[in-house]
Amino acid sequence: MSAAIAETSSLENLLKAQAYGLGFDLVGITSLGPMETADAFDSWVESGYAGEMDYLPRGSAKRRDSRLPVPGATSAIVVGLNYGGREPTGAVARYARGDDYHEVMTARLDDLHRWLESEACSRIRGKAYVDTGPILERDLARRAGLGWFGKNTNLISPRIGSFFFIGVLLVDLDLAPDAPFETDRCGTCTRCLDACPTDAFVEPRVLDATKCISYLTIEAKGAIPPKQREKIGGLVYGCDICQDVCPWNVRFSRDIREESFLPRDILDGDARAVARRILSMDDDTFRREFKGSPMKRAKRRGLARNAATVLGNVGAVDDVATLVAALDDPEPLVAEHAEWALERIRHNNPGR
Repeated sequence: MSAAIAETSSLENLLKAQAYGLGFDLVGITSLGPMETADAFDSWVESGYAGEMDYLPRGSAKRRDSRLPVPGATSAIVVGLNYGGREPTGAVARYARGDDYHEVMTARLDDLHRWLESEACSRIRGKAYVDTGPILERDLARRAGLGWFGKNTNLISPRIGSFFFIGVLLVDLDLAPDAPFETDRCGTCTRCLDACPTDAFVEPRVLDATKCISYLTIEAKGAIPPKQREKIGGLVYGCDICQDVCPWNVRFSRDIREESFLPRDILDGDARAVARRILSMDDDTFRREFKGSPMKRAKRRGLARNAATVLGNVGAVDDVATLVAALDDPEPLVAEHAEWALERIRHNNPGR
């Protein structure tokens, strides 16, 4: 072992410095073990709030005990990477406008892992997780001192708000843990709960995902329930509303520093422009424009469904041609939402 890490405290300090040097905005360390919110998570799933996200209950044993995903692991290095809360609101949630954060963050956590091995002059078993396994990353982040659970269920940092990704590197190395974040700094504020267009919050810190616009436009594979379509407004993919109104974001969110997260050209313009562009895409164009984008998750049919819905909400008479063409879409799901959108435009523009 090198002299630089002869003392345990020196290793933690060097590790954090290296993480910041790799571009992460937050970093903390915690010990692995039983997870405090595992019971609440299971109850949430059993209540039906996860909707179609059948993958969430998988690996429950590993989710309950964070030592299990990587045999021998005893510590978690938890990082946060800002994705630009100062960017203007738009048809696509800020996190999804650039390159896929899973790939960006995993590559950097792997770099951090290799650095740690080079400092220790030995192999260290470990694995990076960025929404890629049965890990309660938010729990580990709070335990590592990064922030607290906001009433909108997001982890909120007192330094940068909540517009950041969480990543975790589990390692079989004993590291001195940071103090957990114990305080709730939301106070009596309920702006996030009050602002939700679909009333998706059952109570503070409990989200019914089946009502959430992010779920409806990303995770749900079938038709968007008619009573929810109008509430989606001009949102093609995801939703930032409960974060936009949070006072911690209003004051502390940051500009984008990571070039990988800058918006793609395909997303330029207002909601109508973005929706028209997406609704007119064929499969090849979709694959080309969204290569390496988190928006691929919804697939072309999902994005086109969302785009038709948006045009039904914010579209005008000159969007009719795009919607009429979508009536012949090879996906019946898209044609159904285009027909609904046309009816809405006709209703809002009588005599046209």
